[in-house]
Amino acid sequence: MRVRIASTKATQKITKAMQMVAASRLRRAQNAAEAARPYAEKMDVVISNIATAAASSPGAPVLMAGTGKDQVHLLLVCTGERGLCGAFNSSIVRLARERALALMSQGKEVKFFCVGRKGFELLRRTFEKQIVENVELRSVRQLGFVNAEDIAKKVIARFEAGEFDVCSLFYSRFKSVVSQVPTAQQIIPLVVETQPANAGPATSYEYEPEEDEILTGLLPRNLAVQVFRALLENNASFYGAQMSAMDNATRNAGDMIRKQTQIYNRTRQAMITKELIEIISGAEAL
Repeated sequence: MRVRIASTKATQKITKAMQMVAASRLRRAQNAAEAARPYAEKMDVVISNIATAAASSPGAPVLMAGTGKDQVHLLLVCTGERGLCGAFNSSIVRLARERALALMSQGKEVKFFCVGRKGFELLRRTFEKQIVENVELRSVRQLGFVNAEDIAKKVIARFEAGEFDVCSLFYSRFKSVVSQVPTAQQIIPLVVETQPANAGPATSYEYEPEEDEILTGLLPRNLAVQVFRALLENNASFYGAQMSAMDNATRNAGDMIRKQTQIYNRTRQAMITKELIEIISGAEAL
């Protein structure tokens, strides 16, 4: 019992230290994720306005118009590089798995592009032959736009090679320390949000150069921006989930130590009482 109590106390020290580290990194990751949201949302609005004007154009970029088919789907699944974060990784993978099974039941072909070691390990158990690429960011100390841009270039290269028709991005949107929302977002072809009927007359813009030319350069950048936003949201969600998980583990370790100490004290008292009874019984026999 002494060994078990000492082992539990050592584990409690580790979980407490990990909780403090996650708490110290959470604020920076949360600020980065919240700072990226307005830019990504405004980029969506600008591209939607331009895409609405260029939707009927025969020369619309293929990233917006698509291939005209809906047979092969690429699921871009972004997860963490490490564990000990509760259900953070498994919830993202569960959402992607449900989408994949639903598409496969409709006769569609599904491929996976994994970003993060944990997602790759979880998906490999069921969809090993369908994973086309895995990108690990374990060696990256601070996420930058260049990391998202590299991933976006790989996705676009596969799209231009005709390997898939539709691409969906899966990540966890940071809501609070105790709440992270698994999210799915279609990024290829671009989903243009239509203006509600009661929103009033739409504003008309004239673009120079033409809409098609603007979209040709803007759509790949938008794809990288959305991936970058997903990576930042994932980073903040990871530290929030890890902080909560380590806090729960520290509390559970404290409960285990109290129970083990009670068992130890009761066992020790029982042994002392037994020895006293044996001594008294021996004295009376003499």
